[in-house]
Amino acid sequence: MYSIIVVPPRTTDDQHGAHQIKLAPGERLAFGRSEADNGLAIAHEGVSRKAGEITAQGAFWILSNLSAHQTYVVENPEGAGEHIKVAPGRLDAPVPFEFSRIVLPAAGDLLPLEVWAPRHDYLNSSGGLDGATTAPAFSVDHTKRYFAVLAALCEPRLRGAPHAPLPTVDQVVERLRPGWPAASPAAVHWNIDYLAVKLRLKPGPDTADPGPRLNGKKESLVSLALRFDLVREDDLIVLGNSPSRAVR
Repeated sequence: MYSIIVVPPRTTDDQHGAHQIKLAPGERLAFGRSEADNGLAIAHEGVSRKAGEITAQGAFWILSNLSAHQTYVVENPEGAGEHIKVAPGRLDAPVPFEFSRIVLPAAGDLLPLEVWAPRHDYLNSSGGLDGATTAPAFSVDHTKRYFAVLAALCEPRLRGAPHAPLPTVDQVVERLRPGWPAASPAAVHWNIDYLAVKLRLKPGPDTADPGPRLNGKKESLVSLALRFDLVREDDLIVLGNSPSRAVR
């Protein structure tokens, strides 16, 4: 069963898009400027002759950087800026992303090499253990207005702009008003404060120790929500129609 799919950089010779190379668990794919036969040749003078190697490992893959001087960056195109760096000479670096883009610096160019890991293996949980169930790490109710506020804050980065600035409170109000006509800056601020307590970024108002002042509250909320998938792109349905010009 194939578990890893490699999509080479597009070239001017590709008439129907880049071809795909499928790897079964344990199979390897070497890539570089001088690769031939079963390897992936990347015809660019800025790519090392033996640039690297991809190895399929069941539901994930590992990357070896065989270049002498270039650091490779592996990005998560679906995430909020997540990436890993693979230093020159590093062997067998595990890559945790389902959809990945290896960025190869090449004499002023940045060449993208996409790698997909669509295979998912799951634990068979039938016949569970006796006893009390485990409490959820984060408990959020998708029907509540605080979740709509959180979704509106996360929306720009979930829609493919991982480094987008967060919307202002006024922009959040405008985004929510079609489904929440009474939305106001004060109400949005209240929900942001509530989320900071609910998600344990700051202690509640009834605690003796108020804790340190939380600067960048919106940034902290969005970072936590995206890191732990509290808000996914599918959840943006709670916002209704496509975003208005205010949050583009």
